[in-house]
Amino acid sequence: MKVVDFLKRKREILAQHPFELKDWLSPAIRDYWREFQQKAHLHPLLGRVLDLQSEAQNAQQQNADTVAQVANGQPAVAQDPAIELEGEAAALYGELQGKIGEETHVGEWLHISQQMIDQFAAVTGDHQWIHTNPERAAAESPFKTTIAHGFLTLALLPQLTGSVDESTPEFPTARMVVNFGLDQVRFPYPIKVDSNIRARTKLARVTPIKGGLELLKEIKVEIEGIRRPGCVIESVTRIYF
Repeated sequence: MKVVDFLKRKREILAQHPFELKDWLSPAIRDYWREFQQKAHLHPLLGRVLDLQSEAQNAQQQNADTVAQVANGQPAVAQDPAIELEGEAAALYGELQGKIGEETHVGEWLHISQQMIDQFAAVTGDHQWIHTNPERAAAESPFKTTIAHGFLTLALLPQLTGSVDESTPEFPTARMVVNFGLDQVRFPYPIKVDSNIRARTKLARVTPIKGGLELLKEIKVEIEGIRRPGCVIESVTRIYF
């Protein structure tokens, strides 16, 4: 093996396992290293850094285990061993596990009118001309018409995904369903005024949490007649029982 290749290999090993450097040190230096670690853990800032390092290593190991499970054809399930599901939560968890990767909802078409855009602008204070001035948009905008606010599209997600229909709740056995946030949002194509849009939802992940379940959903907002979606979202929902 060439010297350059040897050093490159050792650098890669140290990058993956930085704290294994101590095994290469002499006994005296190793003692200094242990003493430094002990003092660092007592320091409010350095201690937190070391804790984060440990958490990152644990996460890396969990990811490796998940990859190994997938490679062996086993379903990857992210579950905190300290959380035990019972009753309706356990039943729903088992049901949803079989739906991961599947499309779970296709919404009805919704018409985006100028009145709807103007009302959203009035509530939010966002009166940018590309949304609210049809004459100027026709003359100056590359889209030649007004377009919906990106945040208007997001605000319509409960309606588009059917999650606010009290007559047919998505999870009727749940005590409470809450929007926990969005992991990722993109607007690949503008939604022009007088377009029809609908949402398609796919279940990406189900995770047990204290008191219920956390769902990660992939949502695409389609524009009728347009190949590219108007919005692509990763949405996090929490269900409590």
